[in-house]
Amino acid sequence: MRARDLAGEFPTVGLDTPAVEAARLLAEQDLPGLIVVDEQGRPFTILPGTQVLRLAVPRYCQDDPALARVVDEAHADVFLRTLGERTVRECLPEQPRELAIAESRATVLEMAALMARTRSPVVAVVEDGRLIGAVTLQALLDHTLAQQAG
Repeated sequence: MRARDLAGEFPTVGLDTPAVEAARLLAEQDLPGLIVVDEQGRPFTILPGTQVLRLAVPRYCQDDPALARVVDEAHADVFLRTLGERTVRECLPEQPRELAIAESRATVLEMAALMARTRSPVVAVVEDGRLIGAVTLQALLDHTLAQQAG
């Protein structure tokens, strides 16, 4: 089975999409991450949901988890508001990583290796440089486990 066979439709966001919209999309569609596209609609990177959280969670709570316990519940429940007007571009890691992008003819093992190497739960699938869909970790595992059982 090839990437094109497992690829499904997947939402994308642009670099200038508000981070709070990206968080809403992650939550509403129960996604592990989002594909970020450039101005031409080509995959730029994968934005794991944890990167959005990194921007929203106060640095002092990330550095010292004990401090997160002292924030009262009312304020702790609304920490995503701190995203304010920030964009997806601001959620991206400072150090560029290998892109989790596979050609449509990639095998399941190639995609699994790419996910493992990039620590990405989503692989953007491209054909002739154009995004045709994505393969999630869940879809890859479902397929692999079904093959093992059958």
